[in-house]
Order: sequence, then structure tokens, then C-alpha cells
Amino acid sequence: MRKNMQFHFLQKTLAENQKGFSLIEILIALTLLALAGTFVVGKFLDNLHEGQVNSTKIQMSNLEGRLKEFRRKCGFYPTTEQGLEALVTKPSGGRECKDYPQNGFIDGDAVPKDPWDHDFVYESDGKVFNIYSYGQDGEAGGEGTDADIYLKAAGKGAPAAKGGAETEAPAQGNNEAAPQ
Repeated sequence: MRKNMQFHFLQKTLAENQKGFSLIEILIALTLLALAGTFVVGKFLDNLHEGQVNSTKIQMSNLEGRLKEFRRKCGFYPTTEQGLEALVTKPSGGRECKDYPQNGFIDGDAVPKDPWDHDFVYESDGKVFNIYSYGQDGEAGGEGTDADIYLKAAGKGAPAAKGGAETEAPAQGNNEAAPQ
């Protein structure tokens, strides 16, 4: 009988210990999951930012093509004052474009914005131009994910950017303005 009681007690003790995980085991598992999740989210955000930067460069290259078309038809680039709006509606101030297309140079009624929903910055004296985005923070300057993104590197025939240093590589392709 004593053996039977010991066996029964041993079975009961084992059954109680086998019911589930201890609090420590659960905390360790949650900590490991949190660490793995942090790594995955970090990689996802890095890839998201890289995609936004690449999209910005593509948009600026497309605007560069529209500006070159504007120059081919009008004989000059829109000035800083005329801005990128000159690609949508015929500019009224400054030099006039006599061969401006009825529908403008961009489909739609607005100049596209960068992936962070900010306006592109455009600078031009009518002979050369540069387009840039202030990046994620929407402010001049910045580092890392807040860095400004330029179509043309400073000193390559483009007007100097105000308030920020270029920290992103310029867009691929021909970055020189067409001669007048």
C-alpha cells in the first residue's frame, strides 16, 4: 500500500509539473520573439526607406525629362520663380514660351509630390536647373533617413542648394543640363 501511495504521489507530482510552461519559460519565449520582431521590423523599415529614396530619384528623373522637353519647345528652362508649375500651366511671368502645348508637359493638374507628400524643390536660372527633395523630415539638411535627395550633385552645373548638404547619391542618368 505504501508503494502504491508513493507511485500515486509521483504520478500526481509529474502531472502537475507537466500542465504548462512556467512564468520564466514564457518570459524567455516572449523576449526572444520581441528580439526577432525588432530585427524584422528594422529590416522592413530600412527597405521601405530605400524604396522611397529610389522612388524619389525616379520621379526627379521623370521631371528632368519633362523639363528637357520644356526647354526643347520653349528654348529655356523655367526659372525658380516659375517653378515646376510651368510644366502644368503656361508661365505668365518672366520669359514667355511661344510653343507651349495646350495640355502642358505633365498629365494631370498638379506637379507630383515626393513619397513623403512634400513638394519637390526646384531651382533654375533658365539655363541650368536642379531638383531636390528634403526627404522624410521635409526640412533642409539632415542625415540618415532625413537626408536631402538631389537630382544633381552640387557643383555640376546646377544652382547651389540652400540650407542643406547633399548626403544621398544623385539620381542615375544624365545629370548635366542641356546646353542652351
